[in-house]
Amino acid sequence: MSKVLLGDVAVEHKETCKGSKDGYPIVGLEHLIPEEITLSAWDEGGENTFSKMFRKGNVLFGRRRAYLKKAAVAPFDGICSGDITVIEAKPDRILPELLPFIIQNDDLFDFAVGKSAGSLSPRVKWEHLKNYEFELPDMEKQKELAELLWAMDNTKKSYQKLIAATDELVKSQFMEQFGDPVKNERGYPVLPFAAFASIDAQMTTDYAKYADYPHIGIDSIEKDTGRLRGYRTVAEDGVKSGKYVFTKDHIIYSKIRPNLNKVALPTFDGLCSADAYPILPNTEICNKSYLAYVLRSQWFLSYIIPLSGRTNMPKANREQINGFTWSLPPLDLQEQFATLVQQSDKSKFELEKALSELTATYKRIIAENLG
Repeated sequence: MSKVLLGDVAVEHKETCKGSKDGYPIVGLEHLIPEEITLSAWDEGGENTFSKMFRKGNVLFGRRRAYLKKAAVAPFDGICSGDITVIEAKPDRILPELLPFIIQNDDLFDFAVGKSAGSLSPRVKWEHLKNYEFELPDMEKQKELAELLWAMDNTKKSYQKLIAATDELVKSQFMEQFGDPVKNERGYPVLPFAAFASIDAQMTTDYAKYADYPHIGIDSIEKDTGRLRGYRTVAEDGVKSGKYVFTKDHIIYSKIRPNLNKVALPTFDGLCSADAYPILPNTEICNKSYLAYVLRSQWFLSYIIPLSGRTNMPKANREQINGFTWSLPPLDLQEQFATLVQQSDKSKFELEKALSELTATYKRIIAENLG
């Protein structure tokens, strides 16, 4: 085991496409997924201004906004954005299959962030990246590590596929049970939002009364899933501005940036940010879990996002939410579907927990052996 610099074992691959771009896949920064080491998206054909070439096995490193942790292995030859640094292993110094794990790791990204320049769109240069120092074991140990880490990455992909399959199962069950809600082939009554739910926004500044209650900020609501994470009490957060009161009967809907799709189902009473709305279903005709699913659905998103406006900070208001109409099925069918959603959420939670533990182990192995 010896300490080396990234520049000792890898070089920046500098090659320009001087001929026709036909037949080459095109990779932009948007195709690199944070913390994913394999490339799974790219464009085919089409007009573009890119000319930087990469070759199969090169590592594509997103040098703009390095804190996004974008770096992936190229599975083919292609052309990429100038905001991607193409890195090539020196095979006599490092096993090429191991290099991606040295680059796609938290320590290197922290180093890259520290070396980035520019306020609005910070970028890091290879001249800085090549000075990143790490421990490199002998070639035999490198082979063992590469095999182990790639096997763990394949397992991570399997978990991710199972999570996606669970979501697809719920979507297909919705369509099977209710049909297309836009076409409304089952002839369910089409009702305005206010008929099956209300925006129950009761603001308070009584911080003493609610001191020990949970305080739910927008950042505490996980995108798409609605899980509540990392929240504290009203007293712990030192709340000073007006907040909305909610109970376990409410849905918490984030009205800021509706495209982030933050819709939570609390199981307790508390206060939430004024950037969210507590929504109270009409339980005589509407199930809470069913309504939360609808609010997270593409049908609601396709309605609310175009209305939210405000380029820098899109926001949905009461009138826009109340303007939503929906073909509402009978309550007993909603409850049956809600049971399925709750069961699938439990399965996804277990899969995500296993994925999280595997990822933590994966990062620990990299830190202990390549730190």
